[in-house]
Amino acid sequence: MTTSRPTVTVGIGAVSFEDVINVARNNAEVKLSEDALAEIGKSAERIRELANHEKPVYGVSTGFGALASKHIPLEMRTALQRGLIRSHAAGSGPEVEREVIRALMFLRLSTLATGRTGVRPEVAQAYADMLSAGITPVVHEYGSLGCSGDLAPLAHCALAIIGEGYVRDENGELYETADAMEKYGLKPVELAEKEGLALINGTDGMLGMLVMALDDLDRLTKLADVAAAMSVEGLVGTDRVFSADLHELRPHPGQGDAAANMLKVLEGSDIIQHHSGNHSTYVQDAYSLRCAPQVAGAVRDTIAHARTVAQRELASAVDNPVVTLDGRVESNGNFHGAPVAYVLDFLAIAVADAASISERRTDRFLDTARNRGLPPFLADDPGVDSGHMIAQYTQAAIVSELKRLANPASVDSIPSSAMQEDHVSMGWSAARKLRRAIDGLTRVIAIEILTAARGIDLRAPQVPAPATAAVIDRLRQEVQGPGTDRFLSPEIEATVEMVANGELLDAAQSVTGKLN
Repeated sequence: MTTSRPTVTVGIGAVSFEDVINVARNNAEVKLSEDALAEIGKSAERIRELANHEKPVYGVSTGFGALASKHIPLEMRTALQRGLIRSHAAGSGPEVEREVIRALMFLRLSTLATGRTGVRPEVAQAYADMLSAGITPVVHEYGSLGCSGDLAPLAHCALAIIGEGYVRDENGELYETADAMEKYGLKPVELAEKEGLALINGTDGMLGMLVMALDDLDRLTKLADVAAAMSVEGLVGTDRVFSADLHELRPHPGQGDAAANMLKVLEGSDIIQHHSGNHSTYVQDAYSLRCAPQVAGAVRDTIAHARTVAQRELASAVDNPVVTLDGRVESNGNFHGAPVAYVLDFLAIAVADAASISERRTDRFLDTARNRGLPPFLADDPGVDSGHMIAQYTQAAIVSELKRLANPASVDSIPSSAMQEDHVSMGWSAARKLRRAIDGLTRVIAIEILTAARGIDLRAPQVPAPATAAVIDRLRQEVQGPGTDRFLSPEIEATVEMVANGELLDAAQSVTGKLN
């Protein structure tokens, strides 16, 4: 039984986060609304008028960048646009992931649909058709400085609609573009004045990666709260520090949400109740347990800020020059990626810290001076067995890399285009490292859950909270419980998969309801 693909319609207004995710990750078909096609046609007519005007207009009848002062004769302008795309498709390095390229193309199409770029309807339709056919241009890792937008990645996509370069089909098979177009019944576009420029001036690559990062982090932050609660339980900490009235004294919204999540996960824990009360000799937990909501909350509030920036950027028409509502064609600097680059870097800092505190909780399980009665390294026969000793090493190695990835890309700038583009955002680089950081956080959380589950199992016959038990039950379908040493890497990878696909979060929420 085949599942029908979603369809996303692009109009004059902003596309949604859900639209981007559906196109990038769920292979949605793409359509242009009638009002978008009409508005595109109107601005295209304005560009055609200016193309014949004796006064030079940047991008219409002139060269580009540092060559903007050169007037281009009418008969050379088609060659100019074609040459622009060919020369700017200068990427190098590994291929970029399919979902990133689809997001990039979709967001460029969204800007075209506003009618502020001056392209003809058939150019916008070519992007929609290529997305719907599942054809993905080959884009390379290096080539964008984030100003004027993501030039090289966008140029590789534009190269595809003129029938050149290389693409992959929905099954990942590599084609010369002309062959793929013939197979799928598509025709190459011959670009007119300004159209090449309109296809490459945008923040679409970095924005697409930001939207997908926010989608990933929405899931990971909730599961990080579950992991923290499991560690508190496995280390017989207290849940009193998560009480709502304590967090109302410091009313950061993310902090309150994280604390509420941890309380929900720990509700009904026999382990915590068994070790609480007047007989307990523990005064307070370590920071990695006690301050879990404060760190998780700061991560959440950073995400909320990044989401606001992404929403503004989704509502933007980024191009240079741009066709204004009153018909002027004006050069501008809206393509500069600074607003997006900053929050991409900010998120990388938050991701690194979320992973860092997770690793500290994991480490506590392995040390008999701090794990409150559990065996060394959670080993079955310490000395003969090493338990989770090296799993924590893996976590530590990832966290160390995440700290390096947290160094901001956006503070760097390398001048280009004969000093015409003398300050650039490096937003594409910020987005690329954030994707790697999110993969690292996924793995760190997986190892914390794997370790906490083992620690909780070793507390038997004391019974964990129902939500914790649900997570462990799902985990145990793929990963064995405590025992002698065995090949650990496949168990880590199986847990990583369940973190990434949301299965462990779903298990927790089957008991708690939807977490914040």
